Amino acid sequence: MNEAKYIWMNGEFLPWQESKVHVLSHTLHYGNGVIEGTKAYKTDKGYAIFRLNDHTERLIQSGKMVLLNIPYSVEELNNAQIELIRKNDFTGDNVYLRPFAFLGYGVMGLYHKDAPVETAVAAWEWGAYLGEEGMRKGIRLKISSFTRPANTSNMGKAKAVANYLNSQMAKFEAVECGYDEALLLDDQGYVAEASGAGFFMVRDGKLISPPNDNSLESITQKTIIELAQDMGYEVVRRRVTREEAYIADEAFLTGTAAEITPVREIDARVLGNGARGPITEKLQSAYFDVVFGRNPNYTHYLTYV
Repeated sequence: MNEAKYIWMNGEFLPWQESKVHVLSHTLHYGNGVIEGTKAYKTDKGYAIFRLNDHTERLIQSGKMVLLNIPYSVEELNNAQIELIRKNDFTGDNVYLRPFAFLGYGVMGLYHKDAPVETAVAAWEWGAYLGEEGMRKGIRLKISSFTRPANTSNMGKAKAVANYLNSQMAKFEAVECGYDEALLLDDQGYVAEASGAGFFMVRDGKLISPPNDNSLESITQKTIIELAQDMGYEVVRRRVTREEAYIADEAFLTGTAAEITPVREIDARVLGNGARGPITEKLQSAYFDVVFGRNPNYTHYLTYV
């Protein structure tokens, strides 16, 4: 892992190696914590954090869903992330930010009301989540044997750490079977999302993406929908079956880490020409123009450091 100089923790900037927690921290044992994934890109005007406020607001909202009261405002957390980028003297093209809140040391047992809430932000330089080659040529997806939990059993709208055990198992299964990433279905057999990214497919020139019935409301997904519509593409949000995904003309994943990652194959079914599709490539290029500050119509999404 690419270490940086500092991590912001509970209002202080601490050296990377000194940012520690107790082994009896409540979240470590019972899984109640919330995270975010935010990214800063090196533009011609310096680093710019993409949709900073949206990500920070979602962190606060996730905390509310799981009864975890984060003791900092959106503004305070935004400023912490901006200052963290400054203090770490990064030089790479992009920096990944991980704001998170968790229950610390103080009580044990499932009732967590009296457990202290700790808040931190880490940042480090991180390349393409699914590899540079995958960004160019596309990745191989496996539909997982694990399904997304039903809404009656989980809080899929919260970016909660406990939700990621499901993703971790699905990802491990896919990689061990020789694939790059897992695609999970919901409890009724419809496509939900990948282990850590949203899903889009292209059919007959239209973009189709599943609703967020039991999955995270993706900020990157919203961005791609807006961008595609501005480029003249029709975007449809509806349920998608695995059979439809198999015969898509193109497909791609979206997320802060995944950005726009093309999919060339699902369960040994080759999509389109077996490489990055033309619409995917156009959207991918347009997205990078936005986050690197090259499209003046979207600069309102950038917070310059």
